Amino acid sequence: MHTKIPSEKKSHFSGHETFPLRQLWLKKAYNAVSSFQKNGPKDSKGLFNVDGSIVNFGVGKNMVSAIRHWALACGIIAYDDAAGYKATALGDIIFGENGLDPYQEHPTTAWLIHWNLASNGDRSTTWTWLFNRVIEPKLDSEHLLTSLQNYARGINHKVASATLKRDLECCLRCYVPKVADDSPEEISDSVLGELGLIQQAGRGTFEFKRGAKPSLNDSLFAYCLIKFWDNYSPSTKTLTFEAIAHEYGSPGKVFKLDETSVAERVQALNEVTKGQLVWSDTAGMRQVIRTPKKINTDKLLSNAYDR
Repeated sequence: MHTKIPSEKKSHFSGHETFPLRQLWLKKAYNAVSSFQKNGPKDSKGLFNVDGSIVNFGVGKNMVSAIRHWALACGIIAYDDAAGYKATALGDIIFGENGLDPYQEHPTTAWLIHWNLASNGDRSTTWTWLFNRVIEPKLDSEHLLTSLQNYARGINHKVASATLKRDLECCLRCYVPKVADDSPEEISDSVLGELGLIQQAGRGTFEFKRGAKPSLNDSLFAYCLIKFWDNYSPSTKTLTFEAIAHEYGSPGKVFKLDETSVAERVQALNEVTKGQLVWSDTAGMRQVIRTPKKINTDKLLSNAYDR
């Protein structure tokens, strides 16, 4: 069984206006939407389009569009054709009153943002493609662009090469912000650069940093594993080590963990989930067993913030 590959309808290669995600942008979007909701059941469709939004966000028009895009892509806000924008449950948990990380200071938030973009994001196709489909040890910019063009054609998504090039560049700059033409502000404001998932190997070349990720909390790994499981094979009670480490959209793939690191994480699941996920390595079968009781993923997420 395999996870769903993004369809033409879901694929998305633009919206960020070439601006990598910056600190506090998600908080700004959440505050704007949640404040609007509190003021009454008005239509919020134009919340990011009216002239006042430039004043409210304190940035230019293109950045307002970028803030909107990132908040949608990261699952902090959602858009409904009938009612407009609304804060999501995840947005409330992180940025709401008594939220887990209202000022986006905890490393778990950065890992969670990365997960939402790269695991199977509806508005971040290049991110899901890069972290799940690209297996070469060295990432050459020109070769990556050609591969991305081929991928877009393969899923029947008609998109200009220039659009793909901008999307790919923005994706890489999210993780490797420190390049020659970046301003100090952009470098210091990087959200995903702190994760150390991609490093620059030379001019126009990059490489994944595979292996242990010390700042990735075990509870967040368990949270993401359940999300992956529900998408990959929701009706099964067991999940193989190979799927967790190597399948499209898996924690092993998305977080660029090597097999040793994945093994350490799954062995900790019993303690992390209070016995609701159990690691088993008997008779040559390496797998995680899931108990019938529904796991409280909100509690796991809270634990990932050391609460």
